Amino acid sequence: MKDVLLIALFALGGAACAGVLGAGVLRLVRRRSVAVSLAVIAGVTVTAMLAGTLAVAEAMFLSPHDLGVVTLVVAMAAVVSLATALLLGRWVVARSRELSMAARDFGDGGRFAAPPGQTTAELEALSRELAATSDRLAASRERERALEASRRELVAWISHDLRTPLAGLRAMSEALEDGMAADPGRYHRQIRTEVERLNTMVGDLFELSRIHAGALALSPSRMSLYDLVAEALSGVDPLAREHGVRLVGEAVERVPVEVDAKEMSRVLANLLVNAIRHTPADGTVAIAADAGADGGVVVLSVTDGCGGIPAEDLPRVFDTGWRGAVARTPVPAAGAGTGSRAGAPVGAGAGLGLAIVRGIVEAHAGRTAVHNVPGGCRFEVTLPVTAAAAS
Repeated sequence: MKDVLLIALFALGGAACAGVLGAGVLRLVRRRSVAVSLAVIAGVTVTAMLAGTLAVAEAMFLSPHDLGVVTLVVAMAAVVSLATALLLGRWVVARSRELSMAARDFGDGGRFAAPPGQTTAELEALSRELAATSDRLAASRERERALEASRRELVAWISHDLRTPLAGLRAMSEALEDGMAADPGRYHRQIRTEVERLNTMVGDLFELSRIHAGALALSPSRMSLYDLVAEALSGVDPLAREHGVRLVGEAVERVPVEVDAKEMSRVLANLLVNAIRHTPADGTVAIAADAGADGGVVVLSVTDGCGGIPAEDLPRVFDTGWRGAVARTPVPAAGAGTGSRAGAPVGAGAGLGLAIVRGIVEAHAGRTAVHNVPGGCRFEVTLPVTAAAAS
């Protein structure tokens, strides 16, 4: 038993010396190729075995012949180990280079495609992560392109919509200045109308900029959705009368919600004004609110008689600046058109109202949707009963 312990100690001492030396070498080559590291590991393994064997052989006074045989066996093992380590290292390096090239391609704007063939579990996991990252980057690029296109359209439309009232204001002011206005009072009233229109447009732009910047601070309080709807209906009733549109708000449950009253009133006002302006005279705009099927949300809907939205435009309704395919002019008064939804969403004609609606609702942890219904379309706002207010 004592001899076995001595042999173990001598072997451990020799192997430990080789291991310490190998650890130093690995530290020196840690920035080199993995093939070099694998070769060092194989060399350390064989050297540790050889060192332990030599230490035991020296202590046991083996004959030179026996020691030569043992050394030859260890040398052959070293050759095979190093060859295997180099082959494995070259294979891993080749797969790593292929993965690097594939990653470089999707980094330059393409899509990641995992290299064909088998690979190690770690490289396979890395390929899956790169593929998932590639999909997220592609979706992000698509959103960025859509946002940039929306911004360009918005700038163009805002420029047009600002030019029209400013040109009118300039013409009326010059007429008043030159004494050419036959009815100065009417000119003054028209100037006030145009100024209010410009003020509304600037207010919408400011609100939208706060939403996009994440600076929309909410002050939620618990209240009844019925009260919010009643207040919104009373606010848009004069506009509905002017357009000859009937408002219906009987299907509104007294559901308590925790929302910012000011911002949610703006949501309801935008939806109702939008519906009224696109519903023909003698048409009906209906608002309803009830608890969802699971009781955790409340669904608010505004249904109009606009005639419907083309299916290809439905996904863009809440985009900034979307206004359909008609000319960028204010919506005509009641009776001047057929009520088709091809015109501007809301506000001063700049296509900002519904984008503001979506931004405010999402800040309340809710979501928006629009669907075509017979004779018109229905805008839906889904809110949690206790909205998670964003700051």
